[in-house]
Amino acid sequence: MGLKEENFDSVLTEKIENAVEKAVIKLFEEHKENFYYCSLITSGEAERPILSAWSWEALDRISENDEDKEDLKWSYADSPYCMFGEEFLSELDEVFQKRPCVADIDDDIEYDKEISIRINSMEKALSNLDKKGLFGTGEDRKKIVINAEFMPPDYSNTERAIRLNPKDALVSWLEEAAEEDEEEDY
Repeated sequence: MGLKEENFDSVLTEKIENAVEKAVIKLFEEHKENFYYCSLITSGEAERPILSAWSWEALDRISENDEDKEDLKWSYADSPYCMFGEEFLSELDEVFQKRPCVADIDDDIEYDKEISIRINSMEKALSNLDKKGLFGTGEDRKKIVINAEFMPPDYSNTERAIRLNPKDALVSWLEEAAEEDEEEDY
């Protein structure tokens, strides 16, 4: 699973990329803040994603308490920018509805294949936007973590974060938010 397989549905990837680009441009233009997190969030059934983001300024506005900030720092749902750009992302409803209904897929292999197509398309869209410089370049790019995440989270979120981000951008995220590999021996 992941970008190396190149098994994405190209139409789905293109539509996600276009919608996310519009949403992120609007976010960055309307809120001249220092964003450190920007992620596409989806369910375990890989439904149409939402966008969530955090900036250091938003975190400071939400709480002055350092312990609260630690709890909120990577919480997509608690961000004031959760579901930002819905006017763009809601355009994806049509393309997701044209995909097979995941709940109706009885075959485990076909089920996993459809989930993979969806999450890989989200990842590829973010990767394409990153290559365009949407999330910054050089040192600025190291200041933000981007991802395509399942909620509830699983280890595949960590794998995607590692593929999508420069190592320097991930230091705090890996320590504070990354899911552990369930297959690892402890």
